Amino acid sequence: MSPSKTIKHAFKAAFGEDPAFIVRAPGRVNLIGEHTDYNDGFVFPMAIERATFIALRPRADYRVLAISLDMDDRRAFALDDLQRPTETEWIDYLVGVAWSLQERGYQLRGWEGVVSGDVPIGSGLSSSAALELATARAFYEVSGFEWDAAAMALACQAAENNWLGVKCGIMDQMISAAGVEDRALLIDCRSLETASAPLPPDTVVVILDTNTRRGLVDSAYNERREQCEAAAQHFGVSALRDVYSELFAEREHELVPLMRMRARHVITENERTLQARDAMNAGDAETLGQLMIASHISLRDDFAVSSPALDTIVDCANADPACYGARMTGAGFGGCAVALARGDGVETFVDRVGTCYREATGNEPIITVTGASRGAETVYP
Repeated sequence: MSPSKTIKHAFKAAFGEDPAFIVRAPGRVNLIGEHTDYNDGFVFPMAIERATFIALRPRADYRVLAISLDMDDRRAFALDDLQRPTETEWIDYLVGVAWSLQERGYQLRGWEGVVSGDVPIGSGLSSSAALELATARAFYEVSGFEWDAAAMALACQAAENNWLGVKCGIMDQMISAAGVEDRALLIDCRSLETASAPLPPDTVVVILDTNTRRGLVDSAYNERREQCEAAAQHFGVSALRDVYSELFAEREHELVPLMRMRARHVITENERTLQARDAMNAGDAETLGQLMIASHISLRDDFAVSSPALDTIVDCANADPACYGARMTGAGFGGCAVALARGDGVETFVDRVGTCYREATGNEPIITVTGASRGAETVYP
């Protein structure tokens, strides 16, 4: 049964009638361009087929009642009495989006519904952004405001930054809001301009979930952001996006070693991401794969956000003849890697990489071949 049918049945069981709307918002996998988004740089994600769904109906008051099938939990809150969390729970993502939209002047109405999704939590596939954008889409349906993908992405990013305390960039929310079917999306994280590009012919994207998890708030994510901001300040620019390789080469000796490494990753990763755009438009899988490999090395060595599990699964993938290139994806410290593989050999690729990783770590990976999906949308009626 499809996710939309499953959640429709769950809604009817809970509320005694069909929902008025079913909305979905996808997770994402980033092909290249990691830790560049909060540096005003370039990223190249694609929305994946895994998503968060909300089946809902409007309420006559200003309350939200949400039932999480995945958490087996039922929560409610009032739009005119939003409470900041002391410890983040799933409902706080909905509350944060409501707060952010109201801060921006949107007049919200209440709703009640059922929430469920198949984006693995903590895997680096942006389950939080999927939940946030699905929530924004739910409010859109009951409140009657205009849907603008970039504006919704910014509102959801603000919820995560200022309500939940995670200083994420705009990439996750933007791709969940504006994903394009069958294409990856180059996002300029300063202007929010986008340009889509197809995968090279006869290739597929494979998500390599190490089955290890990390928590962003408790990790070194915010520390990395502070280091990047300090490096940008040293160069006298608003963000590392404005520092090019030539300037960095002239002045890198001025930076302490740790800051030099962090800045070098961001500067070279932006350049790799633009080169990846050119490779994709040219249908050049070999070059795209080599750029992905270089990205992982930089994330591992200069930005220090990989992990033993991520390095192992990436090495297993890159050693396989069906793989053009693999790298960690997401914030790091655990979670997922992504590989570009030959379409005609993907089944055996999945088997071989799974065996390699399992034998090396004793851990069971979750490996998924994915297509590129649309961004946040209403799928029913």
